[in-house]
Parts: sequence; C-alpha cells; structure tokens
Amino acid sequence: MTKPPLTLYLAAPRGFCAGVDRAIKIVEMALQKWGAPVYVRHEIVHNKFVVDSLRDLGAVFVEELDECPDDRPVIFSAHGVPKAVPAEAARREMVFVDATCPLVSKVHIEAERHHQAGLQMVMIGHEGHPETIGTMGQLPHGEVLLVETPEDVASLTVRDEQRLAFITQTTLSVDDTVEIIAALKARFPAIIGPHKEDICYATTNRQAAVKAIAPKIDALLVIGAPNSSNSKRLVEVGRANGCAYAQLVQRAENIDWRALDGITSVGITAGASAPELLVNEVLDAFKSRFDVSVELVETAQEDVEFKVPRVLRQPA
Repeated sequence: MTKPPLTLYLAAPRGFCAGVDRAIKIVEMALQKWGAPVYVRHEIVHNKFVVDSLRDLGAVFVEELDECPDDRPVIFSAHGVPKAVPAEAARREMVFVDATCPLVSKVHIEAERHHQAGLQMVMIGHEGHPETIGTMGQLPHGEVLLVETPEDVASLTVRDEQRLAFITQTTLSVDDTVEIIAALKARFPAIIGPHKEDICYATTNRQAAVKAIAPKIDALLVIGAPNSSNSKRLVEVGRANGCAYAQLVQRAENIDWRALDGITSVGITAGASAPELLVNEVLDAFKSRFDVSVELVETAQEDVEFKVPRVLRQPA
C-alpha cells in the first residue's frame, strides 16, 4: 500500500538548551565523582525520559531537602531554589551542588540588587512553577509580588508606586510577556525593568522558530513534558500564529494519529528539556506511516555553553 505524502517542517533551534545540558552533566559528573546514590531536589529538568535515565544511573529524586540524608551529595535543579534551601544544606554540613541555570541565577541577582536599593519587585511568572518559587524565595516574604496576566496588574497592591522593579520567569511566552510589561508600565510609569529581558535566549529562539513554521503547517507537535513551561508555551505560540492543531507529546507513542488523518504538513519542535533522541523517535514514527520529506526551518544558531561548578571539575 502506498504511503500518503507528508512534509515535516523541523524547527531549529529545538530541544536542549545550554542550561539543561549543564544540569544533566552536573548529575552525571556527581555520580562519577561520588558514586550512587546522589540526591536531586526536584526533577533536574522537566522531562520524564531524562529523569528516568538519570535514576537508572543512581540519582534519587526528592521534593524536599528533609528527604535527603546528611552524608550524601544533593543537587539543586536547573529551575533554581529559594535561598533557604542552600542555607539549610550548609547548616546540615551537606555536600551540595547548585545546578540552577546561570540565566535563572542572573534573575536572582537582579532581584537581590533591586531589593538592596529599596525597591519592591513584581515578578511576571506562573504561580507554583519551581522557577517562580525559587526566584521569589531569594527575597523576604512580601518583597516579590507575582502577576500572571495583564488583568493581575490592575489588582496589585504595592508599597510605593515610585519604587518598583520587575523581573520575569525565563520560560514565558515572549508575546504574552510584552502585554504584561505594557500593563505594568501603564499603571506604574516609574517601574524599572531589566537591562536585557529575562526571557532566556533558548525560549525566545524556540518560539521564533515555531512562528516561522506555523503558516506552512496543518499541525504542530511539540515534544516535551506536561510540566515543562517552555514546552507548553510553544504549543500556545503555534496556536496563536494560526496553527489550528498544536499538541504537546511526551514521546512518539503519545501521538494521536486519528487527529492527523488527511493532513499534508506537520511542524515538529521540542522544548528545551527534551532530548534529540525523542525527536528522532517521532520522525521515525512518521516515516513508518507516511512518505516523508523533511524540511529544516532554521531561524537562529546557538553556541552557548555553561561551565559546570568547580567542585565537579576537581578530583574527589
């Protein structure tokens, strides 16, 4: 039987960013240096395949520090942690390694600097996301106010309208964030923003690639985890740019083939914590069902690399 023809538009950049790459490397190097088990507070990155692979090597994933013994190393996830967490680890004299993405750490430093200058912070982010919890936890309670939508800005109660600054989660929708920033500036003209936006290069680049392929495709598949903020934003960006069918799938086995019946073009991308191996798995699944031609749509090239902490580069 002849396979129906299908054009796959493969977005680039896609998949792992430098912060995710570094965080995974930190867990692998810690296991090499100290042996198993090494404890990891929270999922190192939001991807089940990655977490399961590291668990197989001897990583133990926990939600809180009190689940870790004092005598084994603990790693803090790429999303960042409240200040109280490393302080508690130090009090317990634990060996700990911070895998917080350097671009998230940059936002933490920014918040601290504004706080020391006497400014109250407004954070644009998603309530309950580990990155938001970690960033808000850099400052005393009440010093960071969270907004998720332009509507939230209208109901903000601030200490002093003249002494405000804003920061953002690094994995937000670029377009949505522009609207929220506009609402903040309209209500608080004196508010101070970052010199360079907090949304990270990888989030921005992956969203731009989706915008470039959206007009060409009947459907968009984003490979990523349901708890991955940047992956969920890619689905939203696809829909906002005219792609009627945009879905998040963890792996090839999650693809709803009935929904793709009769289509002739599909866009494929992957969130910043999804490995390329899962992209290849999805491509193979399409090739088994369709006569596929693949077109790469590249909107940027990335050459960012982050060093792992010094403690892991030194011999045990």
